[in-house]
Amino acid sequence: MSAAEGPLVVGVDTSTQSTKALVVDAATGQVVARGQAPHSVSAGAGRESDPRQWWDALRAALAQCGDAAREAAAVSIGGQQHGLVTLDERGEPVRPALLWNDVRSAPQARRLVAERGGPKAWAERTGSVPGASFTVAKWAWLAEHEPDAARATRAVRLPHDYLTERLTGQGTTDRGDASGTGWWGSATEAYDEETLAHVGLDPARLPRVVRPGEVAGTVRDSHDLPFSKGTLVAPGTGDNAAAALGLGLRPGTPVLSLGTSGTVYAVSEHRPADPTGTVAGFADARGDWLPLACTLNCTLAVDRVATLLGRDREAVEPGGSVTLLPYLDGERTPNLPNASGLLHGLRHDTTPGQLLQAAYDGAVHALLGALDLVLDEDADRSTPLVLIGGGARGTAWQQTVRRLSGRPVRVPEAGELVALGAAAQAAGLLTGEDPAAVARRWKTAAGPVLEAVQRDGATLDRITGVLSDAAPLLEQGIETQPRAQS
Repeated sequence: MSAAEGPLVVGVDTSTQSTKALVVDAATGQVVARGQAPHSVSAGAGRESDPRQWWDALRAALAQCGDAAREAAAVSIGGQQHGLVTLDERGEPVRPALLWNDVRSAPQARRLVAERGGPKAWAERTGSVPGASFTVAKWAWLAEHEPDAARATRAVRLPHDYLTERLTGQGTTDRGDASGTGWWGSATEAYDEETLAHVGLDPARLPRVVRPGEVAGTVRDSHDLPFSKGTLVAPGTGDNAAAALGLGLRPGTPVLSLGTSGTVYAVSEHRPADPTGTVAGFADARGDWLPLACTLNCTLAVDRVATLLGRDREAVEPGGSVTLLPYLDGERTPNLPNASGLLHGLRHDTTPGQLLQAAYDGAVHALLGALDLVLDEDADRSTPLVLIGGGARGTAWQQTVRRLSGRPVRVPEAGELVALGAAAQAAGLLTGEDPAAVARRWKTAAGPVLEAVQRDGATLDRITGVLSDAAPLLEQGIETQPRAQS
C-alpha cells in the first residue's frame, strides 16, 4: 500500500448481489484497498435475502482490505434502495428482507394508490407514486400475508440502515433513502404519519432521519469489524444517491446506470412530483433532488438472453425487424410488475445476434423514454449522457445507448461509484466539504466521451408500437399471474 496523503475513509456498497468496500485517501481519492463478498438472493416466488449475510459480507470485504481498513477515520454505507428489513426487540431479523425487485406487493401498491387519493395525491405528498418496489407496499404485503411477522416487528429498516445501526447501535437513515419508502413526505421532509397510520405502522419503529453532513454516530464497542471504537459513521444513503455523490453530479447532468436494474436520473434543484409514476421523485443525499426512472430488467436480463442463445454477451448483429421486451422479472417502467418477456417479429432469417441486439434495444428503450421526464425543462440536451454501472464497460451497451439516444456518452474511468460516493460522504465529515465537491476534487467522473451518432428513431418507434399493441396482453398478465401463497 502506498503512503496516503490524508486520512483514510471507507465507503461501502451493499448491493443486491454483493457487498463492496473501498478504503480511500480522503485527500486524493486514491483507492488504497478494496474487497468484495457475495450475497445470495432467493429464487422462489419472491426476492429475499437474510440481512445477516450482508454483515458477514461486510466483514469479509473489509478483511480483504487488510490494515488499511483499521486506519480509517470515517465510514459510510451505501445500499440497495427500498428493501424491507424487519427486526425484533433484540435487533434480529424477523424474516428475510424483501428486496426492491420483489414484485409480490404489486396488488398492495395499486390498492394504496387508490385508497390514498390516487397518483396525483401521492406524487404531491411523497414525490412518487409507489409501485411494488416501494417499502410501503412491501410492509402492506407483509401485514396482509404474514401478520404474525408484522406483529413481531419492533423496528423497520432499509438495507443500508441495518448495517449502519449494527455499526453505531443507533437507528438512523438519510433523506435520500427515506424518500424511496413511500412514507416520507418530500414536501415536509418528514415521515407522513397519515400514511403510516393507514398501513398500521408505528412511527416509533422507524429510524431517525439524519441531516446531510451530520454524523450518524460512532463505531461502538460490540462489533467484529476492523474499525476502532469512536470511528465516525456518516448517514449513508441509497445506491443511486450514493452514485450521484460519487460522480460529483451537478444539476442537469443525466446519468444512465446499467446494473441488475437500469436507472436514469439527474440532480435537480426542484422537487419533482410526476403524477404518472414514471419518474420517482427521490431526494438526494445533499439537500437537492434526484428524479429517477428505474427498470427491473437490465444487464441480468440481457445476459440471460445471451445464455439462452448460447452466445457471448457482445455477440450482437445489426439488422432485422425483431423486437424483444425483456421483462423477465415483471417490469417497473413501464409499470407491469407481473408481465413476462415478449418476442415479436421473429422470421426465418432472424439471426441469434439480431435477437440478442433486440434484447439490448428493449432494455434501453424504457430508460431513454423516461429521460426527458427526468431532466428539467431548461436542461441542455447536448450534455453527454454519463454511462455507469456494470454494463457501462460493454461495447454492445455503449453502442446501443449511443444509437438509440443520439447523444454523446461519457464513460467514467472510476469504478464502484456507489462505494466511492459513500467514501466521499465519509470524507465530508472530516473536512466539512460537500461530498459532491469532494468527488469532483477526486475527478471521479473523468473518462472518455464517445461522440454522438445519428439517432435510430425507426427502432425506437418499432419498440413503442409493439409495446402499445401488446399492452392489453401485458396488462392481462397482472390479473392472471398466480399470487404467492402466504
